[in-house]
Amino acid sequence: MAGSAATRPAALLALAVPALLVGVVSSLLLLGVSTLAEALQKAAWDRLPHALGIGGEPAWWTFLILVLTGVAVGLTVAKVPGRAGPDPATEGLVAPPIPALAVPGLLLAAVLTLAGGVSLGPENPITAVNIALAFALGTRLLPRVPGEAWVGLAAAGTIGALFGTPVAAALILSEMAMGKADTPLWDRLLAPLVAAGAGALTTVALAAPVLALDVPAAPRFTLIDLVSGSVIALAACALGLVLVYALPHVHAAFHGLPGPVAAITAGGIALGVLGVIGGRITLFKGLDEMKTLTAQVSSHSTGGLLLIVLVKPAALLVAAACGFRGGRIFPAVFTGVAIGLLANRLVHSVPEALAIGAGVLGLLVALTRQGWLSLFLAVTVVGDIKLLPLLCVLTLPPWLLAMGRPEMLVKAPPAARLQ
Repeated sequence: MAGSAATRPAALLALAVPALLVGVVSSLLLLGVSTLAEALQKAAWDRLPHALGIGGEPAWWTFLILVLTGVAVGLTVAKVPGRAGPDPATEGLVAPPIPALAVPGLLLAAVLTLAGGVSLGPENPITAVNIALAFALGTRLLPRVPGEAWVGLAAAGTIGALFGTPVAAALILSEMAMGKADTPLWDRLLAPLVAAGAGALTTVALAAPVLALDVPAAPRFTLIDLVSGSVIALAACALGLVLVYALPHVHAAFHGLPGPVAAITAGGIALGVLGVIGGRITLFKGLDEMKTLTAQVSSHSTGGLLLIVLVKPAALLVAAACGFRGGRIFPAVFTGVAIGLLANRLVHSVPEALAIGAGVLGLLVALTRQGWLSLFLAVTVVGDIKLLPLLCVLTLPPWLLAMGRPEMLVKAPPAARLQ
């Protein structure tokens, strides 16, 4: 035992430099994909219509771009070697490494998905790509390091880069069974935290992401906040569970079509219709849109907010089910914000920050079943640390409602991951 204890610091130290490199590269890849997607988005949604003399935001253009995006992503999945990775409906945020052959197609499909207005975020494909590259290179260059260590470093580096802080990575990884069970938690988390810190520092230095909304701080806590917050969190959780139970059926319907081109194009058509109904505010991953919605909430009627609350999760469900490559967390956060704004509109006495935090918390609990991630994002979005104790208590009602129920995933046999 003494020898094992003596070698542990050396083993951790040996991972320090690889962890730093993995974190920096994970962030750079995320920023590169995001930058390219944003450039294509501006070209397709703003510059091209202007060049063609198309004024405003015509509904037919929204429909056309989403349908063409479906065709392009469908062709990528069908024709590019590696089929753009596994079916995203079957994968969580952190999954086993995909073959390196699938990385180029997955990157292309993710960029097209993000640029085309699909209601998915970059988190799942970028995490999958970073894990695949770290695993492939790490196991070849440093074969003595276990493969699961490279998975943990890449996942942590990407999560740190995504949220601009290593805290999210530590919270998410603490819920996962990584490393040997008899190894102390911090011995298992230290190297991933270095990767997460490096990823977060790189993102903050180059892009300075801001997740917090500009909303008034919640006033002093009162007992009625427990009641109102619980109702909002439960309502958001119930909406999330509708998506959870609907996903396998919608997924089966799309995948009953002859091949990925037909399935994803059909998804693009459905998203085009939803985009026409909900407007541009319901498109894309949702981070910029939730800031716009919060800043311009007074320009939306109560019915308009309700429409957004219904359309955005429907778009998320379709996008996740038909085969577009993207993640579900960021669109879910947008939906949670919209739920909170609607609740505040219906009952003005409910503080806006509390309503938004409870909405984000309840929906993420239902979709991810990750308590730490749900709490972290709920507090981060409202930017009010004073709400943390209340949100911790408010986790109980949605957690009890979601307990024992499935996540928003479709079960698939291991052999079908790249089919």
